[in-house]
Amino acid sequence: MPSPFPGMDPYLETPKLWPAFQHQLLACLYQNLLPGLVDRYRARVGTRSYTVETPLFTSVIREQHTEEYLEIRNRNDGKLITVVEVVSPANKTSAAGRQAYLDARHQAILQRAAVVEIDLVKQGQPLLNYSREGLPEYDYAVTVTRAYAPDRYEIYTATLQKRLPKFKLPLATDDRDALLDLQAAFSRAYDHGHFATQIDYTQPPPVDVPLTEEQKKWLDDLLRQMNCR
Repeated sequence: MPSPFPGMDPYLETPKLWPAFQHQLLACLYQNLLPGLVDRYRARVGTRSYTVETPLFTSVIREQHTEEYLEIRNRNDGKLITVVEVVSPANKTSAAGRQAYLDARHQAILQRAAVVEIDLVKQGQPLLNYSREGLPEYDYAVTVTRAYAPDRYEIYTATLQKRLPKFKLPLATDDRDALLDLQAAFSRAYDHGHFATQIDYTQPPPVDVPLTEEQKKWLDDLLRQMNCR
């Protein structure tokens, strides 16, 4: 059963579901990317870990987070070509998560690699600091940074009410970009993760997801039309 939403599903933005969703989305992006890679590249899914500390009365709760990312390397010399990141809620809401993400991004740029940031998280603060002037209102974004222009961004946006975008994934500077359909990858990830059986759409969306009153009404009307409520 597909998600009732035309694009990103805000019900996935919870600590219970996000890790599995992130894993499935990266796996589907990996599978969609492989057929378009020529023999000069190899792709793999990597992981990083960090600890988030949350004060609670007189104690501190420590949570271990493990996040996956996708990297593309030159098959001959192992040079890092492109990193694909799927931003997590912890990256945008915790100091440790934010620092772990930014450190990884910095290391990729130091290696003269391209970086693709897929941000499907509404809560928290943006990880990249660039002017939003001239951009349409959006809830989700794919931001592409090319190896030869680390201070410039190509931005593909979407709103809660619209499908997720297609975007160009950079490879080596002398090679053609790969075109990825984020909506197709999302739909496949949602299906493979069996999220329809894990989400109760009769309940409100997660309280941490900031939605406007207009978005809440649209969401409620949509779920009623889809017989989810």
